[in-house]
Amino acid sequence: MENSQKLDLKTKLAYGAGDLGPAITANISIFFLLIFFTNVAGIPAGLAGSVLMIGKIWDAVNDPFVGVLTDKTKSRRWGRRLPWMLYGAIPFGIFFFLQWIVPRFSSDQGSNVWALFWYYVVIGLISQVFYTVVNLPYTALTPELTQDYDERTSLNSFRFAFSIGGSILSLILSKVVLSLISDRQQQYIVLAAICTVISVISLYWCVFGVRDRVLAFEAKRIQIEESDSIPFFEQLKIVFSNRPFLFVIGIYLFSWLGVQITASIIPYFVINCMSLPESDVPTTMIAVQGTALLMLFVWTALSKKIGKKLVYFSGMSLWIIAAAGLFFLQPGQISLMYVMAIMAGVGVSTAYLVPWSMIPDVIELDELQTGQRREGIFYGFMVLLQKFGLAFGLFLVGNALQASGFKEAVAGQTTLPIQPESALFAIRIAVGPLPTICLIFGLVLTYFYPITREMHAEILLKLKERHKQRETHQE
Repeated sequence: MENSQKLDLKTKLAYGAGDLGPAITANISIFFLLIFFTNVAGIPAGLAGSVLMIGKIWDAVNDPFVGVLTDKTKSRRWGRRLPWMLYGAIPFGIFFFLQWIVPRFSSDQGSNVWALFWYYVVIGLISQVFYTVVNLPYTALTPELTQDYDERTSLNSFRFAFSIGGSILSLILSKVVLSLISDRQQQYIVLAAICTVISVISLYWCVFGVRDRVLAFEAKRIQIEESDSIPFFEQLKIVFSNRPFLFVIGIYLFSWLGVQITASIIPYFVINCMSLPESDVPTTMIAVQGTALLMLFVWTALSKKIGKKLVYFSGMSLWIIAAAGLFFLQPGQISLMYVMAIMAGVGVSTAYLVPWSMIPDVIELDELQTGQRREGIFYGFMVLLQKFGLAFGLFLVGNALQASGFKEAVAGQTTLPIQPESALFAIRIAVGPLPTICLIFGLVLTYFYPITREMHAEILLKLKERHKQRETHQE
């Protein structure tokens, strides 16, 4: 079942565009949702972190089931994955937007905080469902578009170019909006509205741009795939008995946890530890994400020569040095802060690229062992872990801030409260030592990851032979 024909630029661009919407919305949430809850809605930091954690517990059920459902979806016109993206795009945009409204439920501050808490929990739960509905089928498209080992790394570089490009775009938009609009609540409503429109349009670009290639793959898959389906819990058993997959999810979880903790604490670090204005937060983020975007293409080229493992080791080592440096940074050392942000960006790009380019290799091994292609369930667990990493990171940061005496703003307040030394120290711990520990665990797992380029070539050869035998048998 080979798509041996090389992907053209138009298809790669359309595929990449599919990650623009989820990336813009996810990055705005990662960078600003926690600080929006504490500094605009006036929710205590621990409670704010809990809002996101509750959403991710639901996702633990939500993601794998959507993955299995996409594997079972049948549509002659759109294939297995694309109907989910087509019909989910608009609701995805609407519920993302509703997260950035601050409704007034009561004049009493205490009861209003709890009403807001439950409002954000409910909207967050629905928003996460639609994020899964559009993003999980999208991630499962990679192995359907090409079966070539290096072409997949190239395809993922387009995907993450749009992903990181979306992040940079969202940060530039936030920089402009924060500068032009003085009212804090109004800033986030305008920003969310712009991001919503871009997100929905980019998802439709992807659906219509990759449709022909996906349907060609589907036609071949239907011809040769065995009709017997494996029950859901049996699928879980097979997924977790796939040893390389366990390595990939471990590498991804630790890498992404490092990304999420850093991203969620950086706004607090810039404002409180570096004594810079709120409008400087996007500039710092752009230094990280801009570097990550440029390095994606460097790492993609290098991975063909030196392999995925060495690329991951190189990037992560620089990020660890940067994280250690940020811990000791003092107000006034602005140039040094940007140098470290650039170094971190070099590592962030490998956290995006390497685990996602490993997953299709794992799916091929699974097909060799089971005779079925079940991208949905594998990608379901990957997306689940991405969200768990985000939730756990925000929950950890939120509760650490609250335990350290961090003072949240009162809703409608124009000036931010001065933070105690204990809160500033907690912010420094979260920006340096915490991500470093996660990244070291990721490095250890990458060292022992078993699928090499040679092993993958052997898997593909065996699959090709099996497909030829089936086709001969059918004739």
